[in-house]
Amino acid sequence: EVQLLESGGGLVQPGGSLMLSCVSSEPTFSNFRMIWVRQAPGKGLEWVSSIDSDSGSTSYADSVKGRFTTSRDNAKKTLFLQLNSLKTEDTAMYYCAKPLLGTNIPALKGQGTQVTVSS
Repeated sequence: EVQLLESGGGLVQPGGSLMLSCVSSEPTFSNFRMIWVRQAPGKGLEWVSSIDSDSGSTSYADSVKGRFTTSRDNAKKTLFLQLNSLKTEDTAMYYCAKPLLGTNIPALKGQGTQVTVSS
């Protein structure tokens, strides 16, 4: 059973930074496009970013563009999300996910890591 394990969340002040990591047990991790999604309290899942299998292309939601950066290390089967200039509205549970082909809909996601932005 393929698993995704996120880490790196925490409590940070507005304007602060965090680096999230996601380790995959998928043997063919390097073949797949991956995404980050988040879910704020009382809200639905929101797509945050995506990265192609070879890191050749990344995409971001308008709400995080210019502040968040996604990357991956295929040799270590690890996905990253660098969060800078954090805002209170970034508070959410963050999940890495393997999406349904051609979409930003999670087919498989981890248990999540909580990011709380508060002064």
